[in-house]
Amino acid sequence: MVTEELDVDLAAREDLQKLGYTQEMSRSRGLLHILFSKSLSACVAYGLAAPIATSLVGGGPAVMVWGWILVSAFTQALALSLAEICSKYPTSAGAYYWCFRLASPRYKVLLSWINGWLTMVGVWTIALSVTFGTAQLVVAGVGIYRPNWVATPWQTYVIFLGVTAVALLFCLFFNKYLPTIDILCACWTALGIIVILVCLSVKAAAGRRPVSFALGGFDAASGWAPGWSFFIGLLPVTYTYSAIGMIASMAEEVHDPSKILPRAMAWSVPIGAIWGVVFLLPIVFTLPDAATLLSVPSGQPIGVMFTLAMGSNGGGFGLWFIVFGIGLFCAISISCAASRATWAFARDKAIPFHAHFSEISSHISDVPVNALFLSTVIQVLLGLIYLGSSTAFNAFVGVAVMCLGASYAMPVAISLANGRKDVRDAPFSLGRAGNVVNGIAVLWIVFAIVLFSMPAVIPVTGVTMNYASVVFVGFAAISAVWYMINGRYHYSGPPVPRDTPSAQSPRSTPAPSKLD
Repeated sequence: MVTEELDVDLAAREDLQKLGYTQEMSRSRGLLHILFSKSLSACVAYGLAAPIATSLVGGGPAVMVWGWILVSAFTQALALSLAEICSKYPTSAGAYYWCFRLASPRYKVLLSWINGWLTMVGVWTIALSVTFGTAQLVVAGVGIYRPNWVATPWQTYVIFLGVTAVALLFCLFFNKYLPTIDILCACWTALGIIVILVCLSVKAAAGRRPVSFALGGFDAASGWAPGWSFFIGLLPVTYTYSAIGMIASMAEEVHDPSKILPRAMAWSVPIGAIWGVVFLLPIVFTLPDAATLLSVPSGQPIGVMFTLAMGSNGGGFGLWFIVFGIGLFCAISISCAASRATWAFARDKAIPFHAHFSEISSHISDVPVNALFLSTVIQVLLGLIYLGSSTAFNAFVGVAVMCLGASYAMPVAISLANGRKDVRDAPFSLGRAGNVVNGIAVLWIVFAIVLFSMPAVIPVTGVTMNYASVVFVGFAAISAVWYMINGRYHYSGPPVPRDTPSAQSPRSTPAPSKLD
């Protein structure tokens, strides 16, 4: 077994050299580690619970259940599309490398630059949303026993700093144990969702809802027309799936990445979808009054929801603690992936002081310490915006989904525009279904970007305004200016060896088509 693993790692090292990079990290992760770490499989309960207020505003149970299933189907198309490209180019550089290899020579450097900065903004802001969202869960947990306490912005920010510090310490000093922690996260999530299912089903202290309400109840409080309000309620669901492409960030720490990464991407959606249904069904069948939940002073109703459903503070706190634990695991996982993405982009000389941020520590094994600190400091600085305006800060959640979604769609769209000729020999091939699957993936991302640009509630006020599109354009302008000042002189794209044909797959013998 050890000999086989060494042979696989040696082959992966050679494949990475064909992609233009030198192996700098140890390969210590297998399929289960990746499947239950950087994907949504282990974080589904947090992703659905943290922004649950938006689902209630958008329409309630019908949106929560059927919206989850609908978005899962569209996201599966995206996951399969990314899995196919990733199987041919399994590198931590991810989507911006794929754009460079797939685009025409005239535009590949510019498209790679644009995609890389979309990825950077996306990974930094999605990590921020998870760490800050976990901090807001702490506020909700305190609210179970102190319902009249309303956390001030600075108190919430201090809690956020604590969560960020925990994630940083684990990524910094416990890196070699992170694969084991990923498995523990999966176990905690699975057992936790089952506990929530059993407890809510048995207690139902707030009453049991009929099937007509649990699966068809729709009461929009957004002010939008019912049809569009349903789509507004999809925001939490789409957010839950937003980090699916970040699996690629760990490519250079995975055994046999050309096989494991596409499998992890492809299977994370159906596994996550099943766990999501198991998590949501007991909630919608025992859901307390929505108006009561939406009136919670902190704006985070998860603690009150569990308390009312369980009929006691202790019961509510117990279920809240399960979700909080998942959030903390996710904060560690997403911070790790964000540091790898930052390190990879710095390695290709696209970030200021790239030589500094592309270093792998000689004192702490396999940790890009400087990139990790850069990612963390950016989160801490962006978190300061919450002290001035919670509305402006909330825009960063939308920006994260928009940037990551756009970064995922670009290589898929480029491949589709090229007639998919560059991925025909991919080890994980979509075969004849590729055109349809890719088309659905791109159209879904375009719609999701529009969706996250819209205000959740109308009429629009200074408090309910969605500034995500403004921030999105702002970051795009900054990256464009930096390209004009520095990028066009120093960034030439990822290092592709001249003796390696661009259409050559890392593995000489592709596996049979998965969907043919």
